[in-house]
Amino acid sequence: MRDGEGTAGGGDVGLQRFAVALRRTLGEVNRVAHGFAADQRLHPTDVQALSFVLDHDGPVTPGLLRTHLGLSSGAVTACLDRLEKAGHIRRTRESADRRVVHVEYADGARAAARDHFRPLAEATERARERFDEAELATVLRFLDALNEELADLSVPPRR
Repeated sequence: MRDGEGTAGGGDVGLQRFAVALRRTLGEVNRVAHGFAADQRLHPTDVQALSFVLDHDGPVTPGLLRTHLGLSSGAVTACLDRLEKAGHIRRTRESADRRVVHVEYADGARAAARDHFRPLAEATERARERFDEAELATVLRFLDALNEELADLSVPPRR
């Protein structure tokens, strides 16, 4: 075993063990998110867009969403059309510059997401209960640092 690789089942916290755990977590969360997409008759990318709108600090524009998702303008427009038709988002015009469009989570749309993702929240709470506050603070610090690093990665646009 090379230094830093770690083992899948041991106590070592090497890079390989982190990679495996993060892939498993991402796979499980994606499985739940794809179920929401199917239930709502949406594309999985639509759920990614919804998550970005929900979690982003500040106003979301179609251009910002395009950059984040790595999609073409036309693909973002189609995504937003589906989300708006399904009642998940609304598009509003900036009052100072009517050319600027903001994408917002629609009133009442959170209920469908909350109902679908409740088991995920409950599983997260059960996992949280296994750790003390200091351990959870460390986990959150790690996740925040990882998300900062990932946000800086350049991802080629999808075609």
